[in-house]
Amino acid sequence: MQTEIPITKWEWKQRDADNHPNVLDESSFQVASSLEIHTELIKHGIIPDPYQAFNEHKVQWVGDVQWVWRSSFSTPHTTEKHLELVFEGLDAICDVYLNGTKILSNQNQFHIHGIPIPHDLLKAKEENVLLIHFHSAKLLAKELEAKFGQVRAGSTNLGDPSRVYVRKAQYDWRWDWGPELHTCGPYRPVTLRSYNVSISDVYPRGIVTNGKEIVLKLDVTLKGNLNGAKLLKVSLAGRNGGSVIKSADVPLSLSEEGEREVKDILHWPHLEKEGVELWWPAGYGSQTLYDVKVDVVDAQGQALSTLTKHLGFRSIQLVQNDLEYPDQYGHGTTFFFRVNEVPVFLGGSNWIPADNMLTTISPDRYRAWLKLLADGGQNTVRIWGGGVYEPDVFYETCDELGLLVWHDFLFACGVYPGAQFPEFVESVRREAEDQVRRLRSHPSIALWCGNNEDYQMVHQWGDVPSLPAIVLYEDVLPSVVSKLTNPETPYWRGSPYGGKGWDTADPTVGDVHQWEIWGGKERPWHEYVKRGGRFISEFGIPSLPAMPTIHTFFDGLSPTEKEKHWFAQSKVMAQHCRAGSFERRFALLMNESYKVTEDLETYAYLTQLLQFEAVGYAYSSWRREWRGPGKEYCGGVLVWQSNDCWPVTSWAIIDYYLRPKPVYYAIKRALAPIALGIFRTVHKNRPNDRPIQFYEYGAFQSVRATLDIWAANSNLNPVAGTLEVTFFDLDDQDFRQTEIRQVILQSNQSTELITGIKVPRAPGGTIVVQAKIVGELGEVLALETNWPEPYRYLDVPDAGLTVSAKLVDADSAEVILEVQRPARCLMLSLKEDGVVPRRENLEMQWNRVAWSDNAFDLMPGEKRIVRVSRLEGLKDKEIEVRMLGKEKGRVFAKL
Repeated sequence: MQTEIPITKWEWKQRDADNHPNVLDESSFQVASSLEIHTELIKHGIIPDPYQAFNEHKVQWVGDVQWVWRSSFSTPHTTEKHLELVFEGLDAICDVYLNGTKILSNQNQFHIHGIPIPHDLLKAKEENVLLIHFHSAKLLAKELEAKFGQVRAGSTNLGDPSRVYVRKAQYDWRWDWGPELHTCGPYRPVTLRSYNVSISDVYPRGIVTNGKEIVLKLDVTLKGNLNGAKLLKVSLAGRNGGSVIKSADVPLSLSEEGEREVKDILHWPHLEKEGVELWWPAGYGSQTLYDVKVDVVDAQGQALSTLTKHLGFRSIQLVQNDLEYPDQYGHGTTFFFRVNEVPVFLGGSNWIPADNMLTTISPDRYRAWLKLLADGGQNTVRIWGGGVYEPDVFYETCDELGLLVWHDFLFACGVYPGAQFPEFVESVRREAEDQVRRLRSHPSIALWCGNNEDYQMVHQWGDVPSLPAIVLYEDVLPSVVSKLTNPETPYWRGSPYGGKGWDTADPTVGDVHQWEIWGGKERPWHEYVKRGGRFISEFGIPSLPAMPTIHTFFDGLSPTEKEKHWFAQSKVMAQHCRAGSFERRFALLMNESYKVTEDLETYAYLTQLLQFEAVGYAYSSWRREWRGPGKEYCGGVLVWQSNDCWPVTSWAIIDYYLRPKPVYYAIKRALAPIALGIFRTVHKNRPNDRPIQFYEYGAFQSVRATLDIWAANSNLNPVAGTLEVTFFDLDDQDFRQTEIRQVILQSNQSTELITGIKVPRAPGGTIVVQAKIVGELGEVLALETNWPEPYRYLDVPDAGLTVSAKLVDADSAEVILEVQRPARCLMLSLKEDGVVPRRENLEMQWNRVAWSDNAFDLMPGEKRIVRVSRLEGLKDKEIEVRMLGKEKGRVFAKL
């Protein structure tokens, strides 16, 4: 029977070539508790925490030197003929020795190795020594650059251009949201496997036709002494020990020694008649999953090897049809996904690695991150091309939550080598084969994409004559996807990509990255409405994180130093913000909208409000363009970015400590099954170049204002309801005016509800608008507000907020809020939640309190009840609230 022994007891040291010219003679190792060098150096006090203050600059030497990792293990007592060492991932450039014999030279962080081990290489009575000598990927990159030439690779914020020559996570060289940390270590599992016959792969191919007919076909790859394999026992069961739905015995007649893939070993049609259900993206149905278990047995009926793969039955297509009707950009083609024959609007975010030190991310932390996204109304996550292929728990969790995965191959913002570096091309081919084969049975994998912004960079620069890596994006990678997936997973050459002449900014075809607001032409965020496209796979506005996270920027500094740097444009704040020209861009956007202050806490909240406003508006505006058959003008929106890899000011909607920013809740509301949108047009006395949503009180005068109101409905049936539009006046507490209309929301599209309704008390520069749809049973189906802009002109009155709380059980409480006047973006937190987090107890930090809703507007006459949970040990804590006009946290109640 196949056995597997994990290699877990590791130790490490810095390579000492002066005293030990032969790496095999290295001595004086340190015991390892993790499998990444920076975490070990921090634990032993050799380097400071690079995430604190300016410490990143003190640890750069780590990437310049060589490191040695060592483990030992006993020879297993086995009669199995074959032995192999399996390396699921080595970071990155290294030589591997077993008992002094080199068995592997690894040049790619993303390769999976199964190295055959002769029995006579193992020691019978002594411990076997496995030694890995890691070379500097940073220095190797410079050597390859000297050989093949310097190329362009994004801005200076995106790391040294030499990175393109090394197959290692590109963000290790620095990015515009992360530090430069050149990690190394055996970061993925290492296993000693023994077998006579091994099932090296099972590929369950779920086929769905006509959106309902379900078929299972199965490919199995065996290796070893194949003539000993006489029978495959196959079963289909509910996930994680569910009852068996169908089983079969499949005879084998193989004679050779080696490895062989056996295709179509069974064909089970009409599984829907056996009670098998479809897998759906979040919001469209259930995420039903199944286990396919395969045992290979010998002539005596003894199991030789077993392997179980999970799958969900679904079909998926990338639809690029000619549009029947033009929009503001013209005709062009669609770019949306059809799942089980149902068109699906993709709403989600871009994922970057959740830490620079990957081994610190626990499975529970991955699940918590992804559950936050799903709970936030998202159905899609894009794995960005500068990171890593994530561990299995990531994709399994996406399967369980219904998160579709747009998966970049790992190339980002650079001119990568091609035919002039054939070893590189072949390394990439194998990388793609390893990872596509590993991930292909996950129903969440919706698309493989060749790269991130490589076409766009060349197109924008205009001075790079060719893109050598076109052989990867247009030949190697699509051929791997086509060969290894069946039904074939959609493939897209790059993101963004528009086809003709690599026009990556054409809004009528393909996907676009919309960076003309933050960056590019630096236009007002109100122009998102006219700067869309068929699929927006990147856009965003950064903000400061929560105040407790900001405090960690200053860890390691004295109180005097902290006070010296406690302002928004300080050196410490710059160290923890990598966005290019962030001071100027924040100043431009914030001075345009808000009364800017020097107080850091107020400034932090206003950046969050900016992000909340801009990103929520963009989602709402672009989802509006999902207008039904023949008018699928926008098929999806993915914000940049989901998460952070360290404590930082960035585009993330959830900070490093898993604290959602206000924008998280804006996206949640914009992607709700039923969502409302409001657009205010302010008419002036003469044309001007200001946002049409802005009231003017200077050279131009506002005359009147009108509203457009629409709703988006992702349900597959129409929804009837009552639209209530209520107007409030910030200057007149007694004013309230309501209009009521009966509406029907068309299924799986947006519906225009009101066009050109007048805002009362013209021009209405103090009028706040609330729209809500009430269902047939009196339930509120959707709620949205619209405020006069810019906010810097408003004298926001005290809202008269009252807050009370009552415990519901040992773990949760209800918080009840009411106001006398309109309140904008109320952000709740517990004062205890303001305790400064620490990375050493990170697992405790992300598991702190959870709010059922937050960052909401509240109008007079409403009573908002918010559930707060995970309160163990937090009884009697005070509730703080921040809002527009009262941006510094104030205590309003106690649990």
